This record gives sequence, structure tokens and C-alpha cells, in this order.
Amino acid sequence: MIYRTVQGDMWDGIAFKLYGDAQFMALLLNANPAHAPVSVFSSNIVLNVPELPADTSSSLPPWRRG
Repeated sequence: MIYRTVQGDMWDGIAFKLYGDAQFMALLLNANPAHAPVSVFSSNIVLNVPELPADTSSSLPPWRRG
């Protein structure tokens, strides 16, 4: 999957939009190393969005598990 940025997007906000939790911004950063130095995005930057690892839910606290 891909995500097209909106002016002002930041890694943690994108992670929250896509995964529901900013803790997954490292996953996005690792999938998009060419854009890792960017703090605040301009619009229409295409980012790769990896799927969450299958074991992610077990690392979440009970109230965050689906």
C-alpha cells in the first residue's frame, strides 16, 4: 500500500492515521529510508506503507488490542 502525504504531515501523525498509533512510525521510516531525514512533509510525497507484523497485537496493552 502507499500513502500520499498532505502538506504538514509528520511521521508520527502518518503512523497514527494509518495504524492508529504513533509508535509505528519506525515501521514507516524503515520502509522509506530515502525520506527518513524529512521532519515535515510537503504534499504529494508517495510513501510505502508496510503491513503491521502479525504479532503486534500481543505487544499492545490490553485496552489497545482489537
